[in-house]
Amino acid sequence: MMTGEIWTQLSSAITGLVLAWVMFEQYLPYQLRGYLEKYSQKLMSYVYPYIQVTFHEFTSERLKRSEAFSAIQSYLGSNSTKTAKRLKADVVRNNEPLVLTMDDYEEVTDVFNGVKVWWSSSKTVPKTQSISFFPAADERRHYRLTFHKSHRDVITEKYLEHVLKEGKSIAVKNRQRKLFTNNPSENWYGWKSTKWSHVAFEHPATFDTLAMETKKKEEIKKDLTKFSKGKDYYARIGKAWKRGYLLYGPPGTGKSTMISAMANLLDYDIYDLELTTVKDNSELRKLLIETTGKSIIVIEDIDCSLDLTGQRKKAKEKDDDDQSDNEKDPVSKKKKEAEEERKSGSKVTLSGLLNFIDGLWSACGGERIIVFTTNYVDKLDPALIRRGRMDKHIELSYCCFEAFKVLAKNYLELEWHEMFGKIEELLGETKMTPADVAENLMPGSDEEDEKDCLKRLIEALETAKEEARKKTEEEAVSKAEKADKEGGETSSQVAKENGEISAKEAKENGVIAGD
Repeated sequence: MMTGEIWTQLSSAITGLVLAWVMFEQYLPYQLRGYLEKYSQKLMSYVYPYIQVTFHEFTSERLKRSEAFSAIQSYLGSNSTKTAKRLKADVVRNNEPLVLTMDDYEEVTDVFNGVKVWWSSSKTVPKTQSISFFPAADERRHYRLTFHKSHRDVITEKYLEHVLKEGKSIAVKNRQRKLFTNNPSENWYGWKSTKWSHVAFEHPATFDTLAMETKKKEEIKKDLTKFSKGKDYYARIGKAWKRGYLLYGPPGTGKSTMISAMANLLDYDIYDLELTTVKDNSELRKLLIETTGKSIIVIEDIDCSLDLTGQRKKAKEKDDDDQSDNEKDPVSKKKKEAEEERKSGSKVTLSGLLNFIDGLWSACGGERIIVFTTNYVDKLDPALIRRGRMDKHIELSYCCFEAFKVLAKNYLELEWHEMFGKIEELLGETKMTPADVAENLMPGSDEEDEKDCLKRLIEALETAKEEARKKTEEEAVSKAEKADKEGGETSSQVAKENGEISAKEAKENGVIAGD
């Protein structure tokens, strides 16, 4: 009977407490609740000697994911696998082990310089009931750090810095590098919409497999490595931590492969910026803000992407001059401007692009490389590629013998062959891109051996040499015929003018004689 009475009294007490809590939540004024919570927590601090620090997944500004939360997640993922009982697994890179992280509502301990701390993970679900196709989007996760108040200085001054530094290092090591492309601005808004879409970047190109002179490759590698380690240097000289590279040369000389090799050397992401989908300078700035550090921003074939040299304006002025003033009524002019705007699509200007790569907005973020590629460097505005904007100009030209040896090693695993002498002679006499050389070196079937591939390359080089010779002869003949034709026309014109002068003199002489 005593046991039954105890349970009855206990249940009544719990019911009373729940009722009191409900009344407290619903009927007590908000201001009064705030005061009670404030002083109750102050009172608890005298008997509860622990301090708690909460790290939320999203910051209040623009609901951007917190870098601190991501770093802590990486740090705990590497340190919690031994003690946590519930873990989440994810594949970050193909053909590599799973990456484990601590699951929700799990707690682990960590020790730093003899100080024991507790980490726990949790999430907050909205109290309001709503129907949503994506309920997970409303959840907010957070990590909570608990430690004794006597260790406040150690935790706030040393431990948190250690966690963030180690977490970022682990995240860089485990991350899957990505290849981004910009979305059209009409797709920037909506649930989980972003300005950039991405796929995993898995291009295998390296500087070892790049068909280029060894001295030139080493020079570029040293320049890139120096830049990646130059954070303090750029801060000291007062420049944004960025660097521009201009890659130019004929098609098929390896400009895109060079970009992949740069990304693999530095372990950077790539942002492939398609300028034709960017409507104006404002959108260009928004895209820049959304890029991250440790990245390469690429604009390929910039001479074809947009008309950035003022020719569009000149063409428009010419069209306006061709029209008579009577035809320029305001209504038709407005319609024409609207039609031209619709057809042109992008209003990105040269000044907007210059501000993107070298203006105030270029300093938003750090450790970025900007790469332009072009087949025709002479077409670009000098202001776009001057030193300070495109800091290093790299010419990728036709295949030389040293580049051929790299390709022969890559495709045929050959260091030397008796046919190399003939190939070296032909490469010095004719022009062929590394892409064409590689195509000829690639075996067409399992039956083909190294000798067959080298023979095919020699035949292709001899054919290209003969075609170049014929083209030169044809151009010479055409030039001579044009010169002869121009000379004949000049002689006829001179004879005609002399005849007219003679006739005029004879007429004048006849008039004088008659007088």
